[in-house]
Amino acid sequence: MRLSLIAVSVLTFVAVSGPAIVGPATAAAARLERIDELSPTRAAVFIYSPAMGRTVQVQVLHPAGGGQRPAYYLLDGLDPGVSQSTWTNATDAERFFAGQQVNVVLPVGGQASYYTDWQQDDPRFGRYRWETFLTEELPPLINAAFNGNGVNAIGGLSMGGNAAFILAARKPWLYRAVAGYSACPDTGLAMGAVLFSITNRGGNPLNMWGPPGSQGWAEHDPAQLAEALRGKTIYLSTGTGIPGPHETEIKPQLAENVFLGGPIELGVNGCVIAFEQRLRGMGIPARVDHSATGTHSWSYWQDTLHASWPTISSAIGA
Repeated sequence: MRLSLIAVSVLTFVAVSGPAIVGPATAAAARLERIDELSPTRAAVFIYSPAMGRTVQVQVLHPAGGGQRPAYYLLDGLDPGVSQSTWTNATDAERFFAGQQVNVVLPVGGQASYYTDWQQDDPRFGRYRWETFLTEELPPLINAAFNGNGVNAIGGLSMGGNAAFILAARKPWLYRAVAGYSACPDTGLAMGAVLFSITNRGGNPLNMWGPPGSQGWAEHDPAQLAEALRGKTIYLSTGTGIPGPHETEIKPQLAENVFLGGPIELGVNGCVIAFEQRLRGMGIPARVDHSATGTHSWSYWQDTLHASWPTISSAIGA
């Protein structure tokens, strides 16, 4: 496992803390507590998760009627919304998917979680068992409540895109397609950024998969687990960090997009290129949309969500 300078610096001041997590309860013990219909095509779903020991909200974009349909699990970024997914707050996802024959499943919360099962409870974040929730507890309840047919895809932006590839590689039987929008699916290359991002939000990154370079990190590295992605429809998109058309928009995130989002996207671009080369070297096809411009920001993720949908929908029959 490659250990970056940022990873080393984080390790100098982060100590392991928190009690060990007890193994999760069976997925069958998860229960749907209630569904709040927010509109004819959007619902807030509250599910008690035995794995995390609390009620978790997900929101579902769904057709107003119709027969059985597949599901697209769409994950948020590093700082997700607390009352709704940022996909519905910052993009036209609700309008875009209206009328599509698919259940779009949007987890709410999970800041800096990487949507994974952490090895230890964290003083800042508590108990994170997102992989168990998303892959074992949640799907049967969504299928039962929203007429799902058991066919799934998973995608996400930035942190959520990393997590989508991790989950697809660890649970390959569950997903037919995987998508990452400005996401780095190579955990080794992203190690420094992962450690810094968790620490920057007040968490202890060693509570997630243990020390960098350990078996826990290897077991969550899609670059090392790439063979498990063979046969899936794979979509990735990335900009270069060079300001593009959306930087002329008047929006609160403008300064961040240019001065922070530019360098972040530049780093993601290098990672995506390396991951694409690894897949090609293994003979695993992937669609990768490279943009000559674009920063790490929501306007570009809305664009690529639209661009990716024909690829994803074809894979799952939506």
